[in-house]
Amino acid sequence: MNKEFALKIFEGFSIERWNDLVRPFDIVEMDKDAEKMVVAYIIGKYEEARGVKIDWEWMIYASLFDLLRKISLCDIKSPVQRLIKTQYPEEFIRLNEWVLEQYHTIIDDKDLFSRFTLYIGKMSGSIPYGENQEQTARVFRAAHKYSTMRELEMLFPVNEEGRLEKIKRELNADLQGYLDLKGLQMLMTHQKPFDFIMRVEQLRFQTRWNQTPRVPRTSVLGHCFFVAVLTLLFCKETSVKNNIKMCPKRLYNNFFSALFHDLPESVTRDIISPVKQATDGLPAIVKNIEDQIVHAELVPLMDDFYREEILYFTNDEFENRIELPDYTAKSVTFEELNSVYNDDRFNPVDGKIVRLADHYSALLEADLSIRHGITSSHLEEGRANLLKAYPKGKIINGIDSYALFHG
Repeated sequence: MNKEFALKIFEGFSIERWNDLVRPFDIVEMDKDAEKMVVAYIIGKYEEARGVKIDWEWMIYASLFDLLRKISLCDIKSPVQRLIKTQYPEEFIRLNEWVLEQYHTIIDDKDLFSRFTLYIGKMSGSIPYGENQEQTARVFRAAHKYSTMRELEMLFPVNEEGRLEKIKRELNADLQGYLDLKGLQMLMTHQKPFDFIMRVEQLRFQTRWNQTPRVPRTSVLGHCFFVAVLTLLFCKETSVKNNIKMCPKRLYNNFFSALFHDLPESVTRDIISPVKQATDGLPAIVKNIEDQIVHAELVPLMDDFYREEILYFTNDEFENRIELPDYTAKSVTFEELNSVYNDDRFNPVDGKIVRLADHYSALLEADLSIRHGITSSHLEEGRANLLKAYPKGKIINGIDSYALFHG
């Protein structure tokens, strides 16, 4: 992990979507990719309930690689890319090889770059998918197309019908090929998962650092996906530095805990840190009230077969923890996670890595705006407090946080 790579990923907050149409709110790539992964989670959970094996690790890495590809090719509209792929397949392969070249000097991790290369090869059709990956890739593509459709549906009220009708027909035609996926059927027919997604989408409309002008503006939902990607990269870093291989469930839990870490704000809205900490007892009170509202308004929208998992992701989200046989969580140390509990049956989570990624995201949000010349006392104080929180010598789950924040 290096700052140049983090800043490159952060560009996803600046890539505008549908910028040739009237838009009632900011529609950016990072938000789209965030919603896509929430949709992929829901569709994937329905497939697992039917006995289908989902390769979650492949999908998690694919979410990062797909964003990196979008960042490099943001000037080429999707319909144009599709035409290149179908009419000029060899040129499409060369275009994707060019994408890889853009990241060759930025991605230091050889294993990560190798995974990226394989993803690009499979996506472009030059390399076949492995076992379980074909169905996983179908879930991923269905989530991509459905989240695009959701954006289109939100654009319809403010655009003349003629501007969007052709796009809608094409998207509907594309989605027909994935209607064997039960989760997609439920979303398309506005069943319970659709109501859940509607609540999650509210995080797209909530702006972080709401009390101050900032460039670029970031939504709570986009922030969640950025934190999830950072968490994935931090997991790779600590695995290499500490010579450990995280069990599949640990990697999965870390990513989705990060993706859903601000889910309660879809019903409570964001309460900024200075307000939360206005009194000594307020943080605990706010957390208690959030839990009450989540159980009253969000939990009923979750299906039985993933409800407890999402609650596990969002309860004590910044604590290293495992799940006991009675389904209660137990806080553990990083050393214990590695030596005793690094096994799927313990359902381990590196919550402190999620917190580190959350704070690093906040630091980049403040620091970049200040560097762009858009600043305020809120941003200056926020950046100073974040830097102060990670003094020299502070190690978080095997990661040198001082080098990360002050580098």
